Amino acid sequence: MLLFGWWGKSRTKNSSDYLVAGRRLGPFLYTGTMAAVVLGGASTVGGVGLGYRWGLSGAWLVIAIGVGVLLLSLLFAPTLQRLKIYTVSQMLTLRYGSRNATHASAVVMLAYTLMLCATSTGAYATIFVVLFGWERWMAIAIGGAIVLVYSTIGGMWSITLADQVQFVIKTVGVFALMLPFALNAAGGMGGMRERLEESFFAWDGIGTQTIITFFVVYTLGLLIGQDIWQRVFTARTPTVARWGGATAGIYCVLYGVAGAVIGMAARVALPAIDVENLGKDVVYAEVAMNLLPVAVGGIVLAAAVAAMMSTASGALIAAATVARTDVTPFVAGWFGKEIEVNTGRNPEHDVRANRLWVLGLGLVAIVLAIIVKDVVAALTIAYDILVGGLLVAILGGLIWKRGNGVGAALSMAAGTVVTLTTMIVLEINAEQQYDGVYANEPIYYGLAASVVVYVLASVLTPATRPEVIEAWNERVAGRVPADGEAEGAAHGAALKDDSAR
Repeated sequence: MLLFGWWGKSRTKNSSDYLVAGRRLGPFLYTGTMAAVVLGGASTVGGVGLGYRWGLSGAWLVIAIGVGVLLLSLLFAPTLQRLKIYTVSQMLTLRYGSRNATHASAVVMLAYTLMLCATSTGAYATIFVVLFGWERWMAIAIGGAIVLVYSTIGGMWSITLADQVQFVIKTVGVFALMLPFALNAAGGMGGMRERLEESFFAWDGIGTQTIITFFVVYTLGLLIGQDIWQRVFTARTPTVARWGGATAGIYCVLYGVAGAVIGMAARVALPAIDVENLGKDVVYAEVAMNLLPVAVGGIVLAAAVAAMMSTASGALIAAATVARTDVTPFVAGWFGKEIEVNTGRNPEHDVRANRLWVLGLGLVAIVLAIIVKDVVAALTIAYDILVGGLLVAILGGLIWKRGNGVGAALSMAAGTVVTLTTMIVLEINAEQQYDGVYANEPIYYGLAASVVVYVLASVLTPATRPEVIEAWNERVAGRVPADGEAEGAAHGAALKDDSAR
């Protein structure tokens, strides 16, 4: 990974190279990096554990992720690729013509990506603890340092090249090694049918409500996450973004089914795993160490680490991009200062500044992963706000021409307030800690409030200014100057002037 990071450094000349791999990934690299970033520890280790507990229906979590990638790729990716931007907030600014409607989205996106990075950093440390017997803090520090180094020195190019290796390792580890060895140990599908209950072969065994929750949380979250959008921005053409992403989505669905089958096979071959006390995530490591030959088991454990590292590095560069591109100018405005970033006028300065942001936030993520034993609650809160508060304004801007900045801003506020209020009320009345945080109702109520407010406010207030819509249509059509980033910065400055007037 470190060597590939150094190779990526040689390809990095400006902000476009560092943040979005120069927007020139072809089908092979794009498909691999998209699949790598969405299939993390929850999909790999967690998917096998769900299969052990629930059977085939344990695949729904990863299937929901695959469906999210498919929908994003087929419906929105070509449009996003043509915009030539870096962040979700920049899309909102271009579409609605108002930075006031997008500041909150940048803060929420930063919190979400940083928590996602910390969660992934803590997750792959569990593999190092099993392999080497290290203390948890040491495992996090060493694993986090590897991701931090290759992400910092080369940015998205390094991450893309590392992702490609991780994608190959995951594919070989899960499909070519773990699946056939586990099936053989269980006596094939016939042996599994003889020794498992019929419910393990039912697609709704995990429960309809849980399946719906997977799609609400993961499918909808994937449609608007900065870490996923930033990979879309790396595509060379709209066609690559659409069909390369669709291929990655199909791969995710197959990956989910494979993980569930491996879990079912482990249930037959290793029926004594104490998942009630140890947790379902131990199943993956138990299969690697007890059902596979030593060398093969090592590759399979490496596949789990690769899955977690790819998610961590993707979340890290997404957090740094949002922090520097969106949040820093926003905060500077509080003190009467105006900051423009990634304009292309000084490429070396831009790369150095972005590199410092990746380094700084990477260190923060490592510290968070070490000192906070359970960052999942914080990630869940950020995820709920992301979906409940921001989804409607983002997708509404892409599919509804009448949606305007007032509707977007008010829908974000309404969705966020309702989501957090519902979560707080449920947590106060919960029997166990975090039951309110992990409940489904906050997202449902937040989404409902956001939709109602967005539609009503957009209809009852003036439409978006014609010049903003015209500039948006030019972007969507792909008609931007060669120096798209500089043009985008100038457009942003004009918007701020409009707001001041």
